[in-house]
Amino acid sequence: MDMTCGSRILLLAVALLCALLAADSAVVERTFHVGNLTVSRLCERRIITAVNGTLPGPTMRVREGDTLLVHVVNLSPYNISIHWHGVFQKQSGWADGANMITQCPIRPGGSYNYRFNVSGQEGTLWWHAHTSFLRATVHGALIIRPRNHSFPFRKPYRQVPILLGEWWNADVVDVEKQAFLTGGGIVNISNAFTINGKPGHLYTRCKNRMYKLEVVAGKTYLLRIINSAITSQLFFKIAGHAFTVVAVDASYTKPYDTDVVVIAPGQTVDALIVTDAPSARYYMAARPYFSSLNGPPSFDNTTATAIMRYTDADDEPPQMPRMPAFNDTSTAHRFYTNLTGLRRSGAPTVPLEVEEHMFVTFVLGVLPCDPAQLVCNRSRGTLGASMNNVSFLFPTAMSLLEAHFRGFHAEYQSDFPDRPPAMFDFTNNSLNTDPRLAPLLRTQRGTKVKKVKYNATVEMVLQNTAIIGIDNHPLHLHGFNFFVLAQGFGNYNATTARSRYNLVDPQVRNTIGVPAEGWAVIRFVANNPGVWIMHCHLEQHVPLGLATVFVQQTSAESAAAGALACGGNGNGRGSCLVEQGMAVEMELSSEESRRLLWAVTEKKYISYDALKGDSVPCSKPGVPYYNCHTFPTAGPYTRGCQVISGCRGDTP
Repeated sequence: MDMTCGSRILLLAVALLCALLAADSAVVERTFHVGNLTVSRLCERRIITAVNGTLPGPTMRVREGDTLLVHVVNLSPYNISIHWHGVFQKQSGWADGANMITQCPIRPGGSYNYRFNVSGQEGTLWWHAHTSFLRATVHGALIIRPRNHSFPFRKPYRQVPILLGEWWNADVVDVEKQAFLTGGGIVNISNAFTINGKPGHLYTRCKNRMYKLEVVAGKTYLLRIINSAITSQLFFKIAGHAFTVVAVDASYTKPYDTDVVVIAPGQTVDALIVTDAPSARYYMAARPYFSSLNGPPSFDNTTATAIMRYTDADDEPPQMPRMPAFNDTSTAHRFYTNLTGLRRSGAPTVPLEVEEHMFVTFVLGVLPCDPAQLVCNRSRGTLGASMNNVSFLFPTAMSLLEAHFRGFHAEYQSDFPDRPPAMFDFTNNSLNTDPRLAPLLRTQRGTKVKKVKYNATVEMVLQNTAIIGIDNHPLHLHGFNFFVLAQGFGNYNATTARSRYNLVDPQVRNTIGVPAEGWAVIRFVANNPGVWIMHCHLEQHVPLGLATVFVQQTSAESAAAGALACGGNGNGRGSCLVEQGMAVEMELSSEESRRLLWAVTEKKYISYDALKGDSVPCSKPGVPYYNCHTFPTAGPYTRGCQVISGCRGDTP
């Protein structure tokens, strides 16, 4: 056989393998109806906002490489967007669901289709509302199973999502509004914690208000634990059983044995348990971890319970685990710092060369009073939160993604500082009375972003402070995973801290709990073009301004053709309603427009598939595209052309 023939056979084999792998991938399609749901909790009936009539919402199950298509229909009275927490959104940044960052919200009565590919990720992620406090009841698990290989640990008998949450005997939107009308930003303490939506027997004896898990003796179970709470880190234990942690934030870890899981809002933990205890009933329990306390507890210091019951167990009272104290910092720190990443073929390695160095402080400070606040001390101001003394101001006219790709640079400033305005004794609580720190108390509002070049390595020192208040801040970065190189207490000291950097097998996360009165160092590669917010996952801190945005640049800027735009913004855009499944092709109005389109640099047309009920964007001359051509899709390559000649006005 000659080399030419051999090469052809090899190419044919590779092509066939690729075709088989592609054929194995699927489009997983679901519909979310967001609306009112009446539920009973703590012996009271309440109307909440929920998805498909359940709390928690539906669990999404896909395989790595699948495409997820979710039709969100907003039947609620509130604006809504859905964030797919931890999904990279490669070349689909408009589907990230960050309200006013990557999209404008879905208005009441409106709908939007989220379509994105889930590649290069496997494990436990989740989805939740990214508007106000609605994620307290609008959330659910997103499970990504491996494709063409097994787990790097023993195969579990069953996989069980465990969502830890919070419950208020009130409308959570009203809870948020009440906190900020006074200018204090202090959220009313929740009435209960929950396990899979139910608080358990330690609160009341209301019938059937506790989650129950039945298990078979001698089996291994994989618990996919998610902290969907709004305001609290949590301890989680099961009486008489230990955990083996095998992944965090959908990234595998070296197996870590522990009797307690510590988990911050936004984080996920995959943990194995073996049902090798005597047949009985055992409580699962979750209670808050609150690492600093000045005066009486200002948090929900209660415990949620659920029951794990062996199939052949009698009805004796369940055994209760011994929970850590709410301020057991040593237990929490030991859990967080003992986790290491699993080194395996194909896993990312820590980049050693750093192009962008950032030192970022988190400060609770003071802002000028907002005219909408009912009560505010005009001389002292209102509570604000900041990163490097900048309190992030969310845009209102259009999303940052749209503003960036359409070149509306007046909507934001590209000068987010790499360092705080002054270096001081960050964690010294007595400095609150030092007049020299008065300028740091006065934070500034601004829509400031950090621009980073494609493929640049970014290292961030995340430093907590003790100004006004002390808190653990769980920081979540959209669009990327990061390596956790080190964590510690006190003020970050480069000389001593760098000797502790784990550059070999650090844990990989998308959300990190920066210790109260402490610091953490993370490092990531900016390899995902788009506009990505980084924010505190204590929900009350986001409207206070504890956020910033990374704008990932490329050599050829691109636009989000699928983004949901704000209505009535005067941009002259409109939409055409798709009456049946169609392929859509849009003609670009100029060479400049071609440069603006996502992943398209040299084409006159951009095309994508649309489904019945989709709103196809089109425009007047002078903006990126102005003529929508649709092709009914009886088959994948049908091209019976139909030209849409008009639009129906500004996109609602």
